[in-house]
Amino acid sequence: MTTHHLPTLPNLGDIETKVILKKVALAHKALAELKGVAASMPNQSILINTLSLQEAKDSSAIENIITTHDDLYRSDSAQRHFVTIAAKEVHNYAEALRAGFERIRQTGLLTNNDILDIQAGIEQNQAGYRKQSGTALKNDQTGEVVYLPPQHPDEIVALMNNLEQFINQPQLCDWDVLVKMAVIHHQFESIHPFYDGNGRTGRVINILYLVQQGLLDTPILYLSRYINQNKADYYRLLQTTRDTKDWTEWLMYMLDAVEQTAVQTTELIRAIKALMQQYKHRLRDEKPKIYSQDLINNIFRHPYTKIDFVADELKVTRQTASKYLDELVTIKILSKHRLGKENYYLNDGLFELLFNVGR
Repeated sequence: MTTHHLPTLPNLGDIETKVILKKVALAHKALAELKGVAASMPNQSILINTLSLQEAKDSSAIENIITTHDDLYRSDSAQRHFVTIAAKEVHNYAEALRAGFERIRQTGLLTNNDILDIQAGIEQNQAGYRKQSGTALKNDQTGEVVYLPPQHPDEIVALMNNLEQFINQPQLCDWDVLVKMAVIHHQFESIHPFYDGNGRTGRVINILYLVQQGLLDTPILYLSRYINQNKADYYRLLQTTRDTKDWTEWLMYMLDAVEQTAVQTTELIRAIKALMQQYKHRLRDEKPKIYSQDLINNIFRHPYTKIDFVADELKVTRQTASKYLDELVTIKILSKHRLGKENYYLNDGLFELLFNVGR
C-alpha cells in the first residue's frame, strides 16, 4: 500500500473535461427545479424537519448504523427520548445538520469551527481533530489496510486550513460549484481529520456547501440515499481516485448523485404538497371546526405527532390537542399507536411517501 501525499487545493490539474461539463449542466437543471419546487412550499420548516431525518437515516446507514423509519419518528430529540441507540445517533446527525444550516444562514461561511461543531454534534464529544497517529482505513472484509490518511496533527490542521480557504474563497479557481463540492468531499474524506464521524460529517458538508453557494435555499438534497444504494462504488472510487489521480469517474459519480436525488426529491416534495392539499380539503369538508393550517403543518412536520407537539405548536391545552388528533383518526388522516404511556399519531400518507422515495 502506497502512502499518499495529499495535494493542496486547487492543485489537481485540468479536471473539468467536456464529459464532466455536460453532466454538470444536467445536474444544475435538476437542482434548479428542486430549488423552485421547494420555494413553493408554504412552510419550508416542514421539509427541513422531515427530509433532514431522512438524510440522517441514510447517511448513518452508510456507516452501518441501521434504524427503521418507525423508531426514528417515534423518537423525540427535544426530550432526548430515543427508541433505540441507532435512532439517537440518527437524530444527533439531523440536529447537527440543522445547526450547521442556521450558522451558514447567519454568516454565509462554512468554516473549520463549523465543521468541528458538526462533528461534535454527530459524535456527542469534543475530541476534535486527530492528535494520535495510527489511523488507517481498512477493507471491512479482509482487514487489509487500503489507505493511510495524514498522520501528523500539523499536517491535518494545514490541510483543513487549505480546505477551509477553498470552500470560502471562490476566486481560488473557476471550477463549477458542483465539481468543487465533489472535490471538497473527496479531500475531506482523504484528510480523515477525526477519529470518528468523518463520513457523516463529510456528507453534511456536501449539503451545506450547496446552500452556502446559493444552489439550494434549504438543506434538502438527499445525497446519502444515492450513496447508500451505490455504496461499493462510493468506497471504490474514493480510493481509485487517490491511486490514479484521475478524477473523471469520481466526479461523474457525484454529479449523478446530485442529479438523481434532485429529481427524486422534487417528485417527493410535489407529492407532499399534493397530500397536504388533499388533507386540507378533507379537513375543511369533514371537520371544519378543528381545521387550521397550523394543524396541517404539525402533522407534516412530525410524521409521528403526539399531544405535546400539537399543544405546544398550536398553543392549545393538552385536552384540546388530544381532541384534534382523535378527530383526525376518525377520518383516517392519522392512525393511533401506543408506545409506553403515550399515544403517537401516524400520518400514514406521508409515511408511505417517505418510505417509498427512490424505490
